[in-house]
Order: sequence, then C-alpha cells, then structure tokens
Amino acid sequence: MPIPSDPVILLSFVNTKLRDFHSSLDDLCKTLQVDPEDVTSKLAGIGYEYDAKLNRFV
Repeated sequence: MPIPSDPVILLSFVNTKLRDFHSSLDDLCKTLQVDPEDVTSKLAGIGYEYDAKLNRFV
C-alpha cells in the first residue's frame, strides 16, 4: 500500500494509523514497508516531528 505523497495528507494518514493500529512508528513503517526516515523527513518539512511518548507526530 503506497503512502500519500502530500505531506499534510501523510500526516493525517500516519497519525490515524498510529492511533488505531500501531504501537510505534517503526511498527507502522515495517508493516507498510517504508523507510521511517522518509516519513519523518517529509513531515519535518511541514514542521512535525515524531513523539514516541505520544506515538504521534506533533
């Protein structure tokens, strides 16, 4: 399953998946077969970073 390329849509997609199905970013990325660095760098570009304690991008 490809991930959204638009960073704002990606943010919503990833946070929803983290909230509903995955206990960590690594778990999500492993399931989707994507590089966590790709996700974090795309979302950093719009000012978001992963908070492991909250298990979401803030």
